[in-house]
Amino acid sequence: MAARFRVGITRDVLDLRGEPSFGRAALRILDEAPGLEWEYLPEVVHELSADHAARYDALYVNMARVPASAVARDDCRLRVVARHGVGYDSVDVPAMTRAGVIVTNTPTAMPRPVATTALTFILALAGKLLVKDRLTRTGRWDERLDHMGTGLTGRTLGVVGAGGIGKEILRMARTFDLKLLAADPFVNALELAYLGTRRVDLDTLCAESDFIVVITILNAKTRHLIGAPQFARMKRSACFINVSRGPVVDEPALIDALLAGRIAGAALDVFEQEPVDPANPLLAMENVIVTPHSLCWTDECFHNMASTGLASIVDVLAGRVPEFVVDREVLGQPRVAAWLRA
Repeated sequence: MAARFRVGITRDVLDLRGEPSFGRAALRILDEAPGLEWEYLPEVVHELSADHAARYDALYVNMARVPASAVARDDCRLRVVARHGVGYDSVDVPAMTRAGVIVTNTPTAMPRPVATTALTFILALAGKLLVKDRLTRTGRWDERLDHMGTGLTGRTLGVVGAGGIGKEILRMARTFDLKLLAADPFVNALELAYLGTRRVDLDTLCAESDFIVVITILNAKTRHLIGAPQFARMKRSACFINVSRGPVVDEPALIDALLAGRIAGAALDVFEQEPVDPANPLLAMENVIVTPHSLCWTDECFHNMASTGLASIVDVLAGRVPEFVVDREVLGQPRVAAWLRA
């Protein structure tokens, strides 16, 4: 009898009740696949090991890192690492490709939820939502006139990174009659023009924007893409928003810019260190909104991510190429070709 295809799901997808955060419906994709058995890893792990790769044919991964050492042993049976999300900076993709392990992600599930997050931050900063919440709670009602918000009509929104999520932000932002800029050397200027957006370089975007949203992938080129020189070019009235990855921003430079009043405020769903250090100065600033890398997490978002990610595992079991392969070079590996249909 052929060995069953074994799937491990990292335990960090479970909520405090022990229920899958994406709901049970998506798990039917695995339950209904013939020849497949699945389980949650027995404990929460921050990094997957060679033992995991020797035990499972597929791993569905939320936050855990997947280093090269996980696929370095000869007893590696792992075929696919499916990321619960669009980012894959936690996975050593080149090492997976060398080892003949397919890495998948879930890009189509993310544009609307993350774009909604960015716009939520813009609206909250423009209206000084949290400041006014504190005024109300602390009996400072008469200070309302001292905290006037910023109207959006005619203001400029600059988006750093105009991939699928960046374009969705731009599409949704048109509702507010904002002027739109995008900095992304890999996106066609005509394509952006159809969205009412002008493509500019990063320096121009920083100088002209009233709201700056960063939504670029994290790699060697984008690490600390936004630092002291960029903050120095921004308007003193500008608000900065990061919904990508923490290390895209030089966090000490951001802290300095806020403390010196070089920018007016910030909203952050991501940090250079996660979980964020409770002593991080950003947490004590009244002009900064912070959330724990989860503002876009909704039932809809997580269900769509899980459905896409788990389907990629079943595709590999069935000998099909998954829809979203991070590095398609892996498909030419002899080990991969042995289980994929021509």
